[in-house]
Amino acid sequence: MSKRLEGKTALITGAGSGIGRAIATVFAREGVRVAVADINADAAKKTVESLPNEGLVIEMDVSSKQAVKAGVDLAIQAFGHLDILVNNAGIVSFASFEACTEEDWDRIININLKGTFLCAQAVLPHMKSRSSGVIINLSSLAGKTGGTAASPAYAAAKAGISSLTLSLARTLAPHGVRAVGISPGIIDTPMTASPAHDSMKASIPLGQVGQPEDIANCALFLASDEARHITGEIVDVNGGLFMD
Repeated sequence: MSKRLEGKTALITGAGSGIGRAIATVFAREGVRVAVADINADAAKKTVESLPNEGLVIEMDVSSKQAVKAGVDLAIQAFGHLDILVNNAGIVSFASFEACTEEDWDRIININLKGTFLCAQAVLPHMKSRSSGVIINLSSLAGKTGGTAASPAYAAAKAGISSLTLSLARTLAPHGVRAVGISPGIIDTPMTASPAHDSMKASIPLGQVGQPEDIANCALFLASDEARHITGEIVDVNGGLFMD
């Protein structure tokens, strides 16, 4: 490995499994000290134990402002500074408009969209004071299509994340801080194991579903100096399932 992020630090939410764990692993291999945040502390611990360098376990409910602030403060205190935030934590639902309850709606929005906002808000003073930093938000193909498989709440939350990323990018550019997004298609994780995704998987132009490492490698590029002139961009990683 080139260690192209040597000396950098990152906080990755939802990093106890799936895409978040893959990002933590790829980042750590490139020299990043990673704070692994997850609502499941045991899962976060397993990720940290698998990393090749120093890591930090943070039990965090991203829908709680108090928990987010405490987690961000802990990461900065432990590492001395925070260079990268990856807002990956999220949940999916397949409920139809008719079946989506108010409780379902609130839970999806609070974790996926509000959680992204709270984490970004919490790191802003630190990154602005250093005139440096990168925020990477995980959106979704559902945010563009309206959710052909996922619920309307999930699609709305992910579309909101994409829009929030643009707002962050414009606000933070004068301070030397970048905000970018990644929009995964069908990635091989438990979230896409539902039969609702079968027809979409069969129609991927590149002929196969993506792997968590495909998203992690995109995040690595966006976090690096190679992407220093990229902000406000939402990168599609979907095997050609959606092209624009």
